[in-house]
Amino acid sequence: MKNLIIYSLFFSLFVLGSCADYLDVVPDKTQEIGAMFERREAAYAALATCYHYLPQEDGVYSTYAFASDELTTPIPKETPGVELMRGKQTTANPLMGLWDDTYPYGRMQESVFKAIRSCNILIENIHLVKDMTDIEKDTWKAEALFLKAYYHFLLFRQYGPIPIVDENLPVTASVDEVRIKRKPVDEVVKYIVTTMDKAIANLPVRITSSNNLGRIDQVIAYSIKSRVLLYAASPLYNGNAQFYETFVDKDGVKLFNTIYDKEKWKSALDAAEAALKIATSNGVKMYEFKGVVPAFDTLDILQPEVKALYNYRYMFTEAWNSELIWGNSAPVNNGDWWSLQAASMMINPDASAQAAAWQWVSPTIQVAEAYYTKNGLPIDEDITFKYANRYSLARVTDADKYHAITGSTVMIPNLHLGREPRFYASIGFDKGIYRTWGKKWNLLMKKGETYGRRGNTNDYVITGYVLKKVCHPNSEGDAYNKLVVYPWPLIRLAELYLNYAEAYNEYYGPDQKVYDALNRVRVRSGVPTVEAAWENPLFAKTLNKHKTVDGLRQIIRQERQIELAFEGHRNFDVRRWKEADKYFNRPVTGWSVDGATTNTFYIVKTVGQRSFITPRDYLHPIKYDEMVVNSNLVQNPGW
Repeated sequence: MKNLIIYSLFFSLFVLGSCADYLDVVPDKTQEIGAMFERREAAYAALATCYHYLPQEDGVYSTYAFASDELTTPIPKETPGVELMRGKQTTANPLMGLWDDTYPYGRMQESVFKAIRSCNILIENIHLVKDMTDIEKDTWKAEALFLKAYYHFLLFRQYGPIPIVDENLPVTASVDEVRIKRKPVDEVVKYIVTTMDKAIANLPVRITSSNNLGRIDQVIAYSIKSRVLLYAASPLYNGNAQFYETFVDKDGVKLFNTIYDKEKWKSALDAAEAALKIATSNGVKMYEFKGVVPAFDTLDILQPEVKALYNYRYMFTEAWNSELIWGNSAPVNNGDWWSLQAASMMINPDASAQAAAWQWVSPTIQVAEAYYTKNGLPIDEDITFKYANRYSLARVTDADKYHAITGSTVMIPNLHLGREPRFYASIGFDKGIYRTWGKKWNLLMKKGETYGRRGNTNDYVITGYVLKKVCHPNSEGDAYNKLVVYPWPLIRLAELYLNYAEAYNEYYGPDQKVYDALNRVRVRSGVPTVEAAWENPLFAKTLNKHKTVDGLRQIIRQERQIELAFEGHRNFDVRRWKEADKYFNRPVTGWSVDGATTNTFYIVKTVGQRSFITPRDYLHPIKYDEMVVNSNLVQNPGW
């Protein structure tokens, strides 16, 4: 489809150089573009091209889950995300960028500017199609409008001030016109939101047809708009004089408005309210597992904590469930060798082969410590949790029998005892229980054991933890075609409640409305309400922490970290909160996976390092080649 568009090659090479990657000059009314929009079938291919550029966020080499403190790998298996967090990014070789074409191993990620160009082509030419109704043309145009705005948001999220490409340049464009400039952040956000609003007017309210799931509708557009405005209100982009007071373009135009504007939080709050209203009135609701319970859990499912575990586990992996607002309908996890699911899949000891089970994606101790206790409190805020002795070993009692092996000789760290259901649904650990492959397996993770490191292979979990969350319980690792396909969640209802809570607290302060939004997320997963957790003197060290703006802010941020763990949000959230120095400049730790005994395995070990330079790493660098070609571009501070 993309090959149907012919560009002026001579002009591109002579004037644009590498800028041709994203500023292709399209000759007006060429025969090729005319052919693309002669008939509906060809135009549909052009629309599909607009969707084609959506980043594959579940690809093991393209997910941002590695670009934070959540996941790591053995050194020989490092992904671009891990390399980025080790400080390996340079202007000569940007990592995981969207400005120019990159190649994250297993899958090509092309420049998002190409996506924007494809959207503009459809927007400018859809009226030419002869065998479509005006309503259908308007709908397809609206889809392309939204996608164009979304692609601008993806660039904004990485680079801050970016060029706005609202129209493709004609072949007659001058050199000065081609050398476009970056626009100030507020102008970029205004353009994104305005374009989304234009799209909403002609989008269907909610798409439920199985043949069209994943296509843009109003529920999706309102929800993503909520995310855009939440980012715009956040400390990185709102009044950040600390980093960007002197950040100007070649003409001296300030690229950040460094005066804090509280009303941006009101805009974010209004957007979250609108998104919640349209989503919930069109059947979107918090997921609750109602499927067939495996025989081994038909009695245990009656226990609230087991039911909560099923709720959270299937919420992520059950295709097109009630909580999913927008999913990528062409995910990588459909059996390709570079999917995050394949790289996280545990080996089934009953299988005759393990072709699709790599088992080298490892959650860190840092993320394991982030989850709450069973009382709904951080582990360092719960009086009953042995925080100072969290790495010390203890026997598993009946209180944890649904999540770990019991027995008088079974010893595991206090860190793995008395935790909330989302911890047990997301992370597998030594002597833990893994519900998958139609059975309830005991995880034996020490070296030489069934799931532990064997020999000197690089396919092992370097921290001693395995990632459960992204693996469908029915997926099996003995063949790629046994990995259950599901659309990767791009946005789901829980995020909207978290967006609402954050914006409300920042604008108005603590309120029952905030607690109610957070509780929608917590209760679904068997976590006590905010009030029950923080108002109980038997559990909470800091009583009523939720009743101050700063205290509630910390609660909201940790709730977001837990609920959205491994989904690719963490890197962007920590950066927009300006908290990267706190989280991204410390060693990555895990258990000593070369230990074959209890005493040698349960030793906390540094397995990697994160490196974050402030303010440089808050924004991605523009590739040096692009700066050379376009003299109007300015580089991000510190690069």
